Amino acid sequence: MAGIFFCVRSPLPPTLIPPLRTNRMIFRCSSRHDRSETPRLLKAAVNGVTELLRFFRSGNERSNRKDSTFQNESSAFSVDDVLVILKSDYERAYFLTGNFTSAIYAEDCSFEDPTIKFRGKDLYSQNLELLVPFFECPSLALKNIEKGFNGETEFVVATWALRTYLKLPWSPLISIEGTTTYDLDNEFKIVRHVERWNISALQAIGQIFTPGFRSMVND
Repeated sequence: MAGIFFCVRSPLPPTLIPPLRTNRMIFRCSSRHDRSETPRLLKAAVNGVTELLRFFRSGNERSNRKDSTFQNESSAFSVDDVLVILKSDYERAYFLTGNFTSAIYAEDCSFEDPTIKFRGKDLYSQNLELLVPFFECPSLALKNIEKGFNGETEFVVATWALRTYLKLPWSPLISIEGTTTYDLDNEFKIVRHVERWNISALQAIGQIFTPGFRSMVND
């Protein structure tokens, strides 16, 4: 989610999370680049949103929370270990709290969503640190998480729904459902973290500039 906010899911509150299926193996074809490159104008809009958030944050006192990465770091020795650790990160709503287990990510891990792509787990942590203070009444529901193999790479894929207001004067509501695929190397480190959403990048960014129900009630 570090894209639309430089990025953050359905206007209804998350439903009860169905039982997680952790023993099923899924397969996919080896070609993973199934979407076109983000248009330059959209990238410029994402950069503009980032600077907007920085501007609003500069007027607020920095949060006193702890370092964004999870303090009790864990190592993974199999794809099942990675799955269990990721499940724990989702239980801590890591998109929304910044508390993720950085030890299972490669230093130069690639992060991408429909609006942005960059490398480096430290940069990802910094992006989350920028975003977390803007979330209000956030919720993250993990719907399913399972492991897979595409003939070359082992991976874990999670399906989720995210919903949060943003602490901006017009109280926009961010509501997106999506999947995140975590590709692993031969040492079971995450080397690629790819998000796909149920809405387009343009629609996601549009949510940021749409007044939320709260702001309309207050008006």
